Amino acid sequence: MVEVKKPGRLLVDRATKPSMPRYLKLRHDPGRDRWVLLAPERILTPDAIAVTVLKLCDGERTVDDIAAKLAEEYSAPADVIAADVVELLQDLADKGYIKG
Repeated sequence: MVEVKKPGRLLVDRATKPSMPRYLKLRHDPGRDRWVLLAPERILTPDAIAVTVLKLCDGERTVDDIAAKLAEEYSAPADVIAADVVELLQDLADKGYIKG
């Protein structure tokens, strides 16, 4: 099935160079010892895997670059990781938390 990109919607693929919009900040909350995403009038609490991926979303690395780094770090197949990263980032992009 081919997915058609809707206007204004980011379609994440392995060549996408994801980054977070300026209004979104990834911060560590030392009082609760957890990572949070600060957005206007919202606080999101990503899980450890999402935090690891978001730290690599600098607008320079592609999804494939991110997957390769994670595959090396965790001794896992890059293709499997890339599919998971695409799924995670697409979900975040659909909510407006990732740009490409």
